[in-house]
Amino acid sequence: MPPSGEVLASVSSALAVLLVLLACVELGDAAAAVGVYRLIQYDLAGAPLGSRAAALNHHAAALPLPAGADLSRSALVAPLLELPLSFLREYLVEKKHLGGLLILLPTNLGAKNGEVNSDDKGQPKSVLAGLEKLLVHEEVPFPVYFAFHDDNMDDLLADIRKIASSGQPASASTGGYKLIVPSLEPKKVSSPTISNIQGWLPGLKGEGDAEQLPTIAIVANYDTFGAAPALSVGSDSNGSGAVALLEISRIFSRLYSNPNTRGKFNLLFGLTSGGPYNYNGTSKWLRSFDQRVRESIDYAICLNSVGSWSSDLWMHVSKPPENPYIKQIFEDFSDVSKEMGISVGIKHKKINVSNSRVAWEHEQFSRFRVTALTLSELSTPPEFLESTGGLADTRESADVESVMRTVRLVSESLARHIYGLRGRNIDVFAEDSSLAISPHYIRSWLDLFSQTPRVAPFLQKNDPFIASLKKELSEHTADVHVQNDVLDGMFTFYDATKSTLNVYQVASVTFDLLFLLVLGSYLIVLFSFLVITTRGLDDLINIFRRPPSRKVKGA
Repeated sequence: MPPSGEVLASVSSALAVLLVLLACVELGDAAAAVGVYRLIQYDLAGAPLGSRAAALNHHAAALPLPAGADLSRSALVAPLLELPLSFLREYLVEKKHLGGLLILLPTNLGAKNGEVNSDDKGQPKSVLAGLEKLLVHEEVPFPVYFAFHDDNMDDLLADIRKIASSGQPASASTGGYKLIVPSLEPKKVSSPTISNIQGWLPGLKGEGDAEQLPTIAIVANYDTFGAAPALSVGSDSNGSGAVALLEISRIFSRLYSNPNTRGKFNLLFGLTSGGPYNYNGTSKWLRSFDQRVRESIDYAICLNSVGSWSSDLWMHVSKPPENPYIKQIFEDFSDVSKEMGISVGIKHKKINVSNSRVAWEHEQFSRFRVTALTLSELSTPPEFLESTGGLADTRESADVESVMRTVRLVSESLARHIYGLRGRNIDVFAEDSSLAISPHYIRSWLDLFSQTPRVAPFLQKNDPFIASLKKELSEHTADVHVQNDVLDGMFTFYDATKSTLNVYQVASVTFDLLFLLVLGSYLIVLFSFLVITTRGLDDLINIFRRPPSRKVKGA
C-alpha cells in the first residue's frame, strides 16, 4: 500500500472510531443519578407490610394516564400533591400490577433552616400523613421510592408528559425515559438493637445511703418510625422531648453541683429506644432495675411531642385524677402554668394489662406500679405506628419557643416539689440568672435531631449519634450508662433503605435503526473509497463480481 493510502486509511479509521465515541458520549450525557429513599419493608407478627421489592427497571410514566393504561411495565413518577390516594388504594386493594412508584416530595419538607412556603404549609403534611398511613399498614408488592422535587425533576416530568401526549406510552419501540435502581434482594436485619441511655443526679445524702432517697425520673424516647427510614428524623416526635430532657438535665446539674442547692431527691434521666414499638426499650429498661430502685421512684415524667404547641399542653395519666399523687403533681403543673399564661389539661386513660399495646410511655411505668405521666401537645393517644416521626415531621415541625415553655413548666414544677416551694411565686430558673434556659442549646440540639434519621433497627449500638447523646448526658449527670438490648421478635425489618436512581433517556427503535443505517452506509463508502485509492476501481468491482465456476475434470 502506498504511504498516502496508509495515512488516508488511518485518518478514516480514526474518524469512524470518533463517530462511535461521540454517539456513546451523547448517550452517557442523557443519564442522571438521583438519591432516592425506599418505602420501609417489615413484618409484623409474620404479616408482610411495606414495600416487598427494591429493584426497579422500567420506563417512566406520569399522571394523568390515558384510560385503560397498563402500568405493569412502567414506573409512575408523581408529585406528592398530584397523587390521588384513591388511585393508590385501588392498585393495592385490587392487586393491580404496577412496575414501580416514585413519589416526589416538596423540598420544604426536607428544609433544615425552617423556611417554608406559607402558601402550602400544612397541606403537603396532611396529604403526606394520609399517604404514610396507607403505605405503612399495607403490603405493597412493587418498589416505592421517595425523592425530593427539584428543577431537574420538573424537567423530567415535563418530558415524560410530552412523550405521553403523543398517545403512545413509553416503551422500547417509542423511546422515553427509563428508571433503574440496581438493588439486591433486601435482607433481614438480624437482631436489631435498641439502646437506652441513663444518667443520675444524686440527691443530698442524709444519714442513710443516697440510693434510698426518693427518685424523680424524667424520660423521653429518642427514636422514630416512618414510611422512609432514611428520612424519619422526627423533629417533634420525639426529638423535641429528648431535647427538653437534655436541657432539664443541664440546668438541674448546675443546682446539684453545689451541695448548698442540691435537693433531697435523686434525679434519673432516661433516653429510651423502641418508642414506636410499644415502648419496648422502656419496658426492658425498667426490668433491668433492681426492685428497690423501682420502688424508690416517686414519680416519672415522660416527654412526648412537645415542640409545636402554643398555649395548651396535656398531662396523660393511667391512675385516676383523684389519686393523691396524681392530684398533687397536676396542681404543681397548674400553678406554674397559670404564672406562664398557658393551660395544662389532664387526660385519664386506664391501661388494659391483658393488652400488650401501650399508647403512652408512662403506661410501661404503670405496669410496674410506678406513678407516671406523659406531657404532650397531643390530646389523644396516637394510633399504632403513627405520630412517631414520619416524613412530614421535619425541622419546621418543632420550634425552640415550644420546647423552652415545656422545659420551664417541668423544671419550675420539679424545683417547687424538690425544695418545698409550693405556693410561692419564685422563678428558680429566671431568664437573667445563671440557671436560665438556653435557647441556643435547644436550637442546636433540635437541628442535630432534625438531621439524623433514628429508626431503631437501623441504628447500630456504636452509632455516632448514640455516642453523642451519651457524651452530652455525661457532661451533666453521673453514672451514665448505655443499655443495649434486642428488639422483641414481633417485628422483622429489612435493609436497603436508600439507593441511587439512574435516569436514562432511551431512544426509540426507529432511531436505533436509522443510526445503524447511517453507520453502515458510512462504513460501506469508507471501504469502497479505501479500495479504490489503494488498489483501483477494478479491484473493487472484482470484489463484488461473481467468481467463475470451476469445471471439475473427470477421472
